[in-house]
Amino acid sequence: MTRRPTKRVSRPGLSAPSYLDGQLLIAMPSMRDPRFAGSVIYMCAHSGQGAMGLIINQKARDISFGELLVQTRVLKDASALRLPPPIRGMPVHVGGPVDIERGFVLHSAEYAADNSTMAIDDGVSLTSTIDILRAIANGRGPDRALLALGYAGWSAGQLERELQANGWLHCEATPELVFDVSIEEKYARALSTIGIDPAQLVSEAGHA
Repeated sequence: MTRRPTKRVSRPGLSAPSYLDGQLLIAMPSMRDPRFAGSVIYMCAHSGQGAMGLIINQKARDISFGELLVQTRVLKDASALRLPPPIRGMPVHVGGPVDIERGFVLHSAEYAADNSTMAIDDGVSLTSTIDILRAIANGRGPDRALLALGYAGWSAGQLERELQANGWLHCEATPELVFDVSIEEKYARALSTIGIDPAQLVSEAGHA
C-alpha cells in the first residue's frame, strides 16, 4: 500500500486536512449512527480512494482474548487457560461494523511480521494475520497491542463529507493514548489533546 504524506492543519479538530492516517477521529455528540456514538477511531489509512480505521474505545462484550485464540485454533481450551493473566485478560475491541469476523492488531513498532505488517507512523503499526496472535500467545508479540474485530471504512470522499458536516473532530494520536487499557477514558483524553472539555462540548451541541 502506497501512503501519501499526511498534511496537517494549524487548528486540529476544527477543519479537515487532506489525509488523516495516523491521527484520531473523535465522534461529535451529534453523531447519529449508534455504532460510532462516543467513539475514538485510530486512522490506519486515508487517501483519495477512501479511508479505514479502528475504533479504540469499544470493548467486545461477548468474547475474551483466550476465547478468540481457541476459536481461531491458535490454542486449545486447556492451553488458553494456562495463559498468563495479562495476556488472557487482554481486551478484544469492536474495531468497526465492516468485516466483523476479521481481526486486526494495532501494535508498537518494534514488532513486524514479514509481508504482513504496515507501519502507520513511528510508534504504531498494523498487522492482520493470525501469526501475530500466535506470537502474543507465545510471549513473542509486540510490547503493546490492541486487538480489534472488524473495522470502520469510508468510500472515496465520504469521510471528507462527514468532517465538513461536523460529524467528527480529529487530533494527533500518541501510542500512550492508543494503547491505554483504560478504555472508558479515551474519549475525554482525546478531546483534551485539542483543549476541549467533554462537558462543554455536550453543552454546546445541546444549544446548537
